[in-house]
Amino acid sequence: MSEHRAASVLQQEPALVDPQAFRSVCAHWATGVTVITTGSAERTVGLTVNSFTSVSLDPALILVCIHNDSGELPLFRQTGAFAVNILAADQEELCRSFASRHTRHTVEADTRPGISGVPVLSDALAYLECRIDREVDGGDHVIVIGEVIDLAVQREEGPLTFFRNTFHRLPAAS
Repeated sequence: MSEHRAASVLQQEPALVDPQAFRSVCAHWATGVTVITTGSAERTVGLTVNSFTSVSLDPALILVCIHNDSGELPLFRQTGAFAVNILAADQEELCRSFASRHTRHTVEADTRPGISGVPVLSDALAYLECRIDREVDGGDHVIVIGEVIDLAVQREEGPLTFFRNTFHRLPAAS
């Protein structure tokens, strides 16, 4: 079969992978854990996200993925800025609170305003404050590309990680 024919056939086939099998296999990829925050001093909105990565050094760009059905997505768009808060090993409870649709609206977290005014978690391991550069369709998620406008390491401890559907704690590098 020619390369062109093979590409054409693959493009016309329905999804070949079961979503649960896909999720199970991806669970074998260890990730760090972040909470992305937006809003204002009066109202902090946050979501736990492990789909985060650096994209470019010059300009400094990162990306996060937010589910299309997320009730918080409109506020991220309206604000036009957000902070990626990298969680420390001792912040599993905070992570779980921002991960649950039932509790994320009532999470009491110590924040301070970033340079854009969005809340930054005061006790996060590190943060990157971003303005939304653009969005890209990512199936059932929106890939949000952010331009980093401020960043800092706030603590010298190990990160919270997620592997095989369980949280793990890594020690800080010595």
